Amino acid sequence: MSNIPETGRTSRVTIRLIAIQILVFSLLATLAGRLWFIQIRNGDEYTAEAAGNHVQQVVKPAVRGSILDARGVPLADNETRLVVSASRTELLKMRDDGEAVLTRLAGVLGMEPREVLEKVRLCDAETKQPCWNGSPYQPIPITDEATAQQALTIRERAEDFPGITAEPTAVRRYAAPAGADTAQVLGYLSPVTDEEIKEAEDTDSPFLRSDQVGRSGLERSYDKWLRGKAGVTRYEVDKLGRVMGMTESDPAVAGHNVITSIDARVQALAEKELHQAMKEARKQHDRNTNRNYEADAGAVVVMEAKTGRVVAMASNPDYDPNAWVGGISGSDYAKMTNKKSNYPLLNRAIQGQAAPGSIFKVVPTAAAVKAGYDFNGNYACTSSYSIGNQVFKNFESQDHGMIDLGRALEVSCDTVFYRLSHQEWRKDGGLKPKKNAKDWFYETAHQFGLGEKTGIDLPNEVSGRVPDRQWKKDFWKANKDNWCERAKQWPKKKDYVTVLSRENCLAGMKLHAYDSVNYSIGQGDTLVTPIQMASIYAALSNGGTVHTPTVGKAVVSPDGQKIEKIEPEASGKLPVDKKTMRQMDKALEGVATRGTAAWRFGGWPQDKIPMHAKTGTAEVYGKQTTSWFATYTEDYAIVMTISQGGTGSGASGPAVRNIYNALYGIDEKGGINKKKALLPKPQKNLPEIREDGSIKAAALPGAGRRGGE
Repeated sequence: MSNIPETGRTSRVTIRLIAIQILVFSLLATLAGRLWFIQIRNGDEYTAEAAGNHVQQVVKPAVRGSILDARGVPLADNETRLVVSASRTELLKMRDDGEAVLTRLAGVLGMEPREVLEKVRLCDAETKQPCWNGSPYQPIPITDEATAQQALTIRERAEDFPGITAEPTAVRRYAAPAGADTAQVLGYLSPVTDEEIKEAEDTDSPFLRSDQVGRSGLERSYDKWLRGKAGVTRYEVDKLGRVMGMTESDPAVAGHNVITSIDARVQALAEKELHQAMKEARKQHDRNTNRNYEADAGAVVVMEAKTGRVVAMASNPDYDPNAWVGGISGSDYAKMTNKKSNYPLLNRAIQGQAAPGSIFKVVPTAAAVKAGYDFNGNYACTSSYSIGNQVFKNFESQDHGMIDLGRALEVSCDTVFYRLSHQEWRKDGGLKPKKNAKDWFYETAHQFGLGEKTGIDLPNEVSGRVPDRQWKKDFWKANKDNWCERAKQWPKKKDYVTVLSRENCLAGMKLHAYDSVNYSIGQGDTLVTPIQMASIYAALSNGGTVHTPTVGKAVVSPDGQKIEKIEPEASGKLPVDKKTMRQMDKALEGVATRGTAAWRFGGWPQDKIPMHAKTGTAEVYGKQTTSWFATYTEDYAIVMTISQGGTGSGASGPAVRNIYNALYGIDEKGGINKKKALLPKPQKNLPEIREDGSIKAAALPGAGRRGGE
């Protein structure tokens, strides 16, 4: 037995337990202290360090779909170029905001330092182009025309060019096949903005920061299909940028291809003929202003008469859409947006508004019949028509005696329409309109689709104007303050503008007799667009059906398996009965054979391809006359206009005749050579789509200015 007393043993056990308790409490205290140190004292530091481990996205842009003509020829596609880009985020980390790096880069690329520095500026209300209107977090392209040697220099001297990349990238190409720019129809691209990204977040087509979006033309209208879906690979990285692992990956999906009704050959011809017509007009002397015509702008539309599909649409002045690829230069942007260049970005076929002159007379002809006048009745075509002390003259003061409405169209007799519109104005109550005023001449214009957009699948179309009683009231309310302020200068000043301002201030809300008289021949406040008039003349050709004009013909998936055809849609009928339609058709044929357009269609094979036409010469205050020429066959309607170009048949007539000659293969003697005909009948079928989804393009003669097929 042990000699240690029981009390001693108990004491030692107690000491050991106390020692263990002290050790445990010490460990707990140490742990608590460490936790306090981590979470409280250095909490921000460790939070920041943890935040350094995050997910980074690597975006692979989708290949944008091509825009093709009706025969599969690329109007807009993609090509691989060496693109040099700058990371604005990296540049801003530098002491001088990257100015030294960008200056060195300019030297390698053969550019001016100022030009490079301007490209990385962010666009805002105070910053003029060139600047970057995309996201500040995505690489900003400096040039897409780098040579292999330049790219190699940047890569080999990476330490001299931090934040700068040089790599092959698919960029947009506007091929101009056969020389067809098709600029305003195609439009252009620019980077997506932060505002657009936010607006599209909850839609079925959200944006990524790397996206380029269409800003005008087909690039904008069909952007959702053309853009495709960018590929995104997400990596988990630490604060040093080291990849910890891949979280997920979404492959890129190429954009759809858009097949149009445009024929590149006809488009090139239309552009060439419009340009030549304007050039020739500038050589002609204007007796009214005693100087040559300025011919400062113009447009032409070639439309399928039975469908409303656009075969060609040209606007002048035009531009090279490739100037926008990779970021537009300051000099190019200035050319496209300043007054001196006359704003080439405008598509004057759908945005150019002008008084239509006598091509409008098909509207009052139909209105007169609706109002109860006999198409075959006798109407006085005198040399002038007077209302009070105002004298309204016939064109060149010609007197054709008593004629019917058909002959009035053929010889374009103004005074016949003056009388009819004046009579209807009085029947409706004149300056004090009746409650049930018919307003046939104005109502019929609305029924023809004027004063409204046609609904063509191109952005920024304008509506034109039908200056009826309601428009007069609205216009007066909007402008009366300015008119009345200017009118205070009367009678000290009695210039035309002051006198007109005084008159408008006092009675600008009323529809006057002279308003209706001028309106009846497509003058005064009447405004139309070429696409509106092409739609009307196409409807006259097909028996009265007005179609919504279209440029897109089909959308094809990248693999070619899904084809969504864009079928023609009828938007209405002309307010003309069948009998009157036949009579108007015959009269418009007479314009081409014995009327005001006959001298431009000498030798035309009328027995094989009946031609119909109407000429127009519109007067514009302070400017030279606007030339209009509207025509149709059973296949096509062609309308051309030239601002400050002179007479309709004189300035626009030869160009329109040349387009028809090429379409049908008409030679100088009036013979038809089908082998030389570009498009004697509209293209109905889509181009061949191969099994791999590629589209077989038809061969084109020659090459475009910036590349061919």
